[in-house]
Amino acid sequence: MTVLPKPDLRPANPNFSSGPCAKRPGWSLQALADAALGRSHRAKIGKTKLQQAIDLTREVLQVPADYRIGIVPASDTGAVEMALWSLLGARGVDMVAWESFGAGWVTDVVKQLKLPDARTFEAPYGELVDFSKVDFDRDVVFTWNGTTSGVRVPNADFIPADRQGLTICDATSAAFAQNLDFQKLDVVTFSWQKVLGGEGAHGMLILSPRAVERLETYKPAWPLPKIFRLTKGGKLIEGIFKGETINTPSMLAVEDYLDALNWAKSIGGLDALIARADRNFAVLDAFVEKTPWLANLATDPATRSNTSVCLTIIDPEVTALDAEAQAAFAKAIVSALDKEGVAYDIGAYRDAPSGLRIWAGATVEASDVEALTHWLEWAFQNQKAALKKAA
Repeated sequence: MTVLPKPDLRPANPNFSSGPCAKRPGWSLQALADAALGRSHRAKIGKTKLQQAIDLTREVLQVPADYRIGIVPASDTGAVEMALWSLLGARGVDMVAWESFGAGWVTDVVKQLKLPDARTFEAPYGELVDFSKVDFDRDVVFTWNGTTSGVRVPNADFIPADRQGLTICDATSAAFAQNLDFQKLDVVTFSWQKVLGGEGAHGMLILSPRAVERLETYKPAWPLPKIFRLTKGGKLIEGIFKGETINTPSMLAVEDYLDALNWAKSIGGLDALIARADRNFAVLDAFVEKTPWLANLATDPATRSNTSVCLTIIDPEVTALDAEAQAAFAKAIVSALDKEGVAYDIGAYRDAPSGLRIWAGATVEASDVEALTHWLEWAFQNQKAALKKAA
């Protein structure tokens, strides 16, 4: 087999990690020069910046005016856990999962909270759960975009407007890149380090009026640690949703999030962000369509993510190998591209089928994705040649 020469063009930004993700185009540390460093987050300047982060989130993400938005600790995980431990137990709950993070929420509810009336609906990697079997008169917990499988829900049409239960949606790889129908969602969570390329450690918790009503009328049977408490004396702690965070936030990370939000606003807001992610995915998808050794892990085109694009190697000589050797082949491609400095952190998630996972969110440039595709071909052909030589 002929080994391809190295492509001439390299991605200007090789950061294709699925979290933390690439910074916005043109970013530099100078963008954070106005950060309130060395100041209390409870001082006027700290509260002002935190409130700005909430207000800009509402504006860019197009969150309804009557929904609360809070900045909470521990990234998206912390936001989801706060919702699960604070809201569930009032009625039965249907847990929906088709990849590792959704499966993690199943574990929390079934094995940690041990809710007696919890039902689980799961689908294998690459497929979406049949939501027609889910009962929305119960509470429902699901991810909008499966970060580790590249499978997303195409819309919220499956959620009835007259539902009796709450919908709790982990939207961390969807927010700012996909249309979230907030009227169908009672709890939405995400983290800064995904589509907007912010820093880690902080999560966002968005509550509908129905979710607030549940918080103020229902008290879980289990004790809640301080870091999870959203009510006091049967009333919502409104300060959490006005920038008075439960624990100390990083004002440097806050400034970085503000920078990302202002960039998003400057390019046209949510529509522009979605268009950028769609364009990036289209470049990758076109490459996959014409590449015989590669396929989308998501089997249904309607459910393919435009952010966390998961790909599997389908070359017959590779698929003939045992699972360990297939994983080694994919890792060799990842390693070669890392060594060349053209793509970092694009291996499949540890619990997912072996392959590649390439972030195509709004902070990535389509020209970089295009350049990457040539390097993917180069790395595959080199590794295939090595495989033949070893055989």
